Amino acid sequence: MSTRLRALAVLLLAGVGMLAFTPLAAAHVTVTADDAASGHAVRAVFRVPNERDDASTVRLQITFPEEHPLGNVTIAQTPGWTATVEKQSITWQGGAIKPGEFAEFPVSLSLPHGVDRLVFKAVQSYSDGQVVRWIEEPADGAPEPEHPAPVLALSAGHGASTVDMFARAAGIAGVVTAFGALAAVVLLGRRRVTRPPAVPAHRTAREKARV
Repeated sequence: MSTRLRALAVLLLAGVGMLAFTPLAAAHVTVTADDAASGHAVRAVFRVPNERDDASTVRLQITFPEEHPLGNVTIAQTPGWTATVEKQSITWQGGAIKPGEFAEFPVSLSLPHGVDRLVFKAVQSYSDGQVVRWIEEPADGAPEPEHPAPVLALSAGHGASTVDMFARAAGIAGVVTAFGALAAVVLLGRRRVTRPPAVPAHRTAREKARV
């Protein structure tokens, strides 16, 4: 294998590695929704991964943003879990998210007017008594906090958590890098062998006659 092919092979492996380690699922509680526009009803989904390898998640509490009150709230059934709705929060319990697994909790929300994002607070409880509070609000231009709160971005026709948007962009970049490098390797591998032009038979006969 030539030096150029080796270099392209390294790029291919790097692209595949980037794709493999892309955080497609964030390691903390997130919220996403399609077509999340302010002033409209939307189906939001809270995604809760278990980041422990020695305990199960057995309780989740989501607190609504106080500065931007929500309208009607409707809970979808989540198998194995019982939901309790209070004025400013929802609590799920009775189920279990085992190590290496995640669960999704769908909710129908009536979004307030004139808001570009909603910041929720999530409290995740484990079977061994540990409680993790995802309540730190991410700030623009600042590093992500250790325990970021779920954030739902609102816009005309599109809504997604900031973490999910970054994960999707990183995933697409990994795919483009991997397949671009693979295509380059394939194209360079198909080298054509240059052959001298064929000499017509009648020309060869004339040259022999001259000799």
